[in-house]
Amino acid sequence: MCGFCGFTGDISGREDIILKMSERIIHRGPDSAGVHSDKDITLGFRRLSIIGLEDGSQPMYNEDKSLVIVFNGEIYNYKPLKEELIKKGHTFSSHADTEVLLHLYEEEGENMLSRLRGMFAFTIFDLKTKKLFAARDFFGIKPYYYGKFGSHFIFGSEIKSFLEFPEFKKELNEVALENYLTFQYSVLDETFFKGVYKLKPGHYLTYENGEVSVKRYFQPKFEPENSGLQDTLKKLEATLSDSIEAHKVSDVEVGSFLSSGVDSSYVAASFNGDKTFTVGFDYEKYNEIGYAEKLSEKVGIENYSKVISTDEYWDSLKKVQYHMDEPLADPSAIALYFVSKLASKHVKVALSGEGADEFFGGYNIYREPMDLAITKAIPSPIRKGTAELLKKLPVKFKGKNYFIRASQSLEERFIGNAKMFSEKERESILKNPTGKYDHKEITKPYYDFTKGLDDVTRMQFIDLNLWLVGDILLKADKMSMANSLEVRVPFLDKEVFETARHIQSDYRVNREATKYAFRMVAKEKLPEEVASKKKLGFPVPTRVWLRTDKYYDIVKKAFTSEAAQKYFNTDKIIAYLDEHKAGKNDNSRKIWTIYMFLIWYDRFFTEESA
Repeated sequence: MCGFCGFTGDISGREDIILKMSERIIHRGPDSAGVHSDKDITLGFRRLSIIGLEDGSQPMYNEDKSLVIVFNGEIYNYKPLKEELIKKGHTFSSHADTEVLLHLYEEEGENMLSRLRGMFAFTIFDLKTKKLFAARDFFGIKPYYYGKFGSHFIFGSEIKSFLEFPEFKKELNEVALENYLTFQYSVLDETFFKGVYKLKPGHYLTYENGEVSVKRYFQPKFEPENSGLQDTLKKLEATLSDSIEAHKVSDVEVGSFLSSGVDSSYVAASFNGDKTFTVGFDYEKYNEIGYAEKLSEKVGIENYSKVISTDEYWDSLKKVQYHMDEPLADPSAIALYFVSKLASKHVKVALSGEGADEFFGGYNIYREPMDLAITKAIPSPIRKGTAELLKKLPVKFKGKNYFIRASQSLEERFIGNAKMFSEKERESILKNPTGKYDHKEITKPYYDFTKGLDDVTRMQFIDLNLWLVGDILLKADKMSMANSLEVRVPFLDKEVFETARHIQSDYRVNREATKYAFRMVAKEKLPEEVASKKKLGFPVPTRVWLRTDKYYDIVKKAFTSEAAQKYFNTDKIIAYLDEHKAGKNDNSRKIWTIYMFLIWYDRFFTEESA
């Protein structure tokens, strides 16, 4: 696991520039550094040594030094690929998986990507033809950012390295801000920095003769099949076992994160390692440490834990948002920062449970189509008319939101696991709303792709392409790498998805449980109460904190700051804060969304300019 950055074209002092860019991401690879520099391409690399400890340094070259690569990730099937390439006459000078990518590109060009099993973001530059080829893994586990500034194409693992490039122009993308307020994460291809883009999962790009071309090479697709439950469970168990084993490939010790959820518990009980890591808060309702200790003892693994104090949590916010590169309003990101910090004191690699919910149907919201089904007997005009009347009522009561949502189509009501501000709400709080975009414009391509499938499958597909990439995997990569830790996600494996995509809908979500088939498999390794435990997410007491004077005052200060006055109607956002403190409404998630943007903006646009 590592980090890289680079740029094309000649520029005065290019080696000093790349060193400064690399220094910005030293946390991604504190073990060693490397540089390649010529008038066509300059590459910087920071290494966290996991595989090929003695000879895996980058940038790395092929035999005749016609190709050079920088690579972040792990290729789990690199050994059989290496054997195949050796038989075809390729010569290897290292034990690292990086070199396999070089020779596979020599052999198959852009078609190489379908052969890989792993998580990856990499750049290969042909020193003869001057063609740049870059790719991001199937599900977006590893990040890749790029942009063209002046005559230079810039790219890297983290945007913050771009800040050191002389021709990089730092401007806030207000359209990104507007959509962030709805989704709670950066949902557009163009990031919060104008001109800087994210390469999408399952895509590659080429840069040649000053032109960028982006193409898709992998399209996840759910194709549910009617099959017997026992056959489904047998196939799923075998696939998961194989993936967890593959994700243990390493020349250093591997540990595992452990919360009270079934996903991380299954991984921890299956990976045959020695160490698990857990964090919690000093509130009984928000502390999973006791559970983790019991499970670790049951499966014979040592558990390391930490209680995060309230002050520690709040003091870390600026650092967390800096490492995130773009604002993220998910409060659990900070908890992930602390569990990564804890794990990094003991191991270099940790397994984690991300992806199971999107693959197997784990979120509680996926039960909504069943819950709303009873209203289908009511004619649509009556449902919609009733909903419009209910919206106008100022009071809240049980069932109000149910009838409002029942009046909406799936496309109207579901954008993923978070929906903060509606278009109308964000227009009221922003000083200069752009009107881009209605949330349905962003989700439309994914709904169009899944026409004819059941609602649960369509919801999973939305989350797989948006929520998973923009929230779950962003924080997993950035928070672990902030602590020089590699996190691996064995559920997010293309072989696992090949099994998951065929599981019929009622084996994913039914009246009995979400993630039904997976829970049935988990019962073979876990106690019944763990395998059947309702999905909670990582509980963080933000709503409690924001009703105390201390943290209310901290947030109010930010809400009246110069930055807040520049982008928001401050009276409107303070009203959300006051209403929450008075207990009139739970506005904690909306408040947090605004506050995290202001924390991020202060770090990147106020402090960086000072």
